Amino acid sequence: MATKAAAVRAAYLDGQSIASLAREHDVSRGAIRTAVADLMPEHTAVHQDVPASELAVALDMPGKVADFLLAAELDDAERAALDQGVTVRRGQGYTLRVSAVPSVHRALLAHCQPLDGAPSTPAIPAQRKARREYETRVNSLVADARR
Repeated sequence: MATKAAAVRAAYLDGQSIASLAREHDVSRGAIRTAVADLMPEHTAVHQDVPASELAVALDMPGKVADFLLAAELDDAERAALDQGVTVRRGQGYTLRVSAVPSVHRALLAHCQPLDGAPSTPAIPAQRKARREYETRVNSLVADARR
């Protein structure tokens, strides 16, 4: 059983979806979620030696945000986080699972502001929605750190 759980966890980290893992192992999606719960974007690990604000956290960044950021000028830590991200196919699009400390996620989010549009440049609704989705995920890190 432990080897099966380890295989599921490894496949999830490699980008395989929860639904496909459930089909492959003939179990419910809930069982897969339970096996990979600590690897999911909503989860932040708590170590007693390291403050929560310094732990790397994996967040799924919408593909439209990732595409925008890949073309932006970023500092070395931000570029490294994007380059090490794992692409996860989602239907017709994708997300980029980025592992970084919360400060890097906040910096990446700050670079995305143009996706909301400006008076001189109208926003593209899909890009604005993707940026807001990423913003919600980043802001949840701040809420978790305060608890």
